[in-house]
Amino acid sequence: MRIITLNLNGIRSAANKGFYPWLQQMQPDILCMQEIKAQATDMTAEMLAPEGYHGYFHYADKKGYSGVGIYSKQKPDAVIEGLGIADIDAEGRYLECRFGHLCVISLYLPSGSSGEERQQFKFSVMARFMLHLEQLIKSGYEVVICGDWNIAHQEIDLRNYKGNKKNSGFLPEERAWMTDLFSRVGWVDVYRRLHPNTTDECYTWWSNRGQAWAKNVGWRIDYQIATPAFAEKATQASIYKTARFSDHAPLIIDYRC
Repeated sequence: MRIITLNLNGIRSAANKGFYPWLQQMQPDILCMQEIKAQATDMTAEMLAPEGYHGYFHYADKKGYSGVGIYSKQKPDAVIEGLGIADIDAEGRYLECRFGHLCVISLYLPSGSSGEERQQFKFSVMARFMLHLEQLIKSGYEVVICGDWNIAHQEIDLRNYKGNKKNSGFLPEERAWMTDLFSRVGWVDVYRRLHPNTTDECYTWWSNRGQAWAKNVGWRIDYQIATPAFAEKATQASIYKTARFSDHAPLIIDYRC
């Protein structure tokens, strides 16, 4: 089973950059998308359901903002839009599809880089989402949460870690939250399970400033985080950089069925 996660930075923009031919070439079983930046009325037939796929979306209330989606070859048994928390759900940040005993989630955690108000909202979302994560790991499902977590966990997860220790995405509180997620709650960072020491090749996002892409000054903020039993099924993980559809790169992980 192949699962891909990608922050599109706009589904319409990605479509214009060859995203859909690439999707047909890669043939994932499931593709999780974040930051679709569209409403239902903006979506073409191909965006709603590419050939061979079912499409599901959780749109933000605000036009041209946030939003998540999932494409799957198999029709899910159940689809859950949102967490049931009004201020989080208004931003279109959580979509869950269930396939038998497997639960796949597309997640877009907030960024706090625009200012203190958004950083405080990010901390609020993290605190409330942790309660959900604690319950989800005990649900009896095999679960994989795919998405843009907007946090680089360790120093090896970004090029310029020394210069970013006071910046959103690499704050001590954010990093400690992710450590708690793995060490206390028991979730597994699937990419790091397969590539525990990879540095420069692990990045999934590059700023549009200062030739960050050309110089590979990147961050690893896109993850597939899974329950331990499902994480054990991962056989290979890679980050696709041959073509660019966004300021993020697709994270591709293959699992034993």
